Amino acid sequence: MIIDFHTHTFPEKVSSNIVDHLGKVAHIKPFTNGSVGDLRASMDLAQVNYSVNLPVMTSPDQVEKINNSMIISNEDWRRHGIISFGGIHPDYEDYKSELRRLRENHIPGIKLHPAYQNVDLDDIRMMRIIDYASEQGLIVLVHAGIDIGIYDHNYSSVSHILKVLHEVHPDKLVLAHMGNWGCWDEVEHYLAGAPVWLDTAFSIGPITPNPNQNEIPYTRILEEDDFIRLVRKHGTEHVLFGTDSPWKDQLDYVDRTQALPLSDDEKNKIFSENAISLLKKTID
Repeated sequence: MIIDFHTHTFPEKVSSNIVDHLGKVAHIKPFTNGSVGDLRASMDLAQVNYSVNLPVMTSPDQVEKINNSMIISNEDWRRHGIISFGGIHPDYEDYKSELRRLRENHIPGIKLHPAYQNVDLDDIRMMRIIDYASEQGLIVLVHAGIDIGIYDHNYSSVSHILKVLHEVHPDKLVLAHMGNWGCWDEVEHYLAGAPVWLDTAFSIGPITPNPNQNEIPYTRILEEDDFIRLVRKHGTEHVLFGTDSPWKDQLDYVDRTQALPLSDDEKNKIFSENAISLLKKTID
């Protein structure tokens, strides 16, 4: 079984426009048009059984509308294989009520994106959301590290994460992009072995440039030897397979992960067993 713990979709009518815009901002090529149908076709090609869909709220006004859509989508997740998280914007006032509503409607977790939400992860608004989400038993998946489209400031640096761990002690915190995109030396030194999960999204293989643009402003990748060392230092039982579709090709990502010099047991944990353990009330 393969579970992609980090994907994104957008409403059908606007998905192509959103993905085209974001791809130009980040200078990277999208591999789907961002729709549920395109993700489903990608999953079939890559033999991915389930994908976790991570919405990002860029304004407080989006919170209830997007969460309503995620709740409706999850009612039929067994058919289409896409498990949706919810989300909160740090300026959304009644965040406790909304987090309870997500839990009551069987949403397994939330996505926070400090860069797109323009708030540092250790801001009190973020930390109180993480704290209450943890109290509700929700997974919290955070974009961690530099965002390739907003690379002038790291809103979720390793130091921010360490402060959150020290003050909040979240039970189910997932750090995207192997703990901190572009800052993996710090991850290995300060976060490896910490009580968090790391997802592999957008951290394996080269970055594919947008064909209509000449260069990518920030191109650092995690080399294979460094990836293997970080995985084993952190512990394979706390690493989750994720691609960041539409920004990575699921089939290529599965093939690259399969080709890594890891044992079958390590690969099974990363591909699905760790995700099943984390999502145990959702997938059986």
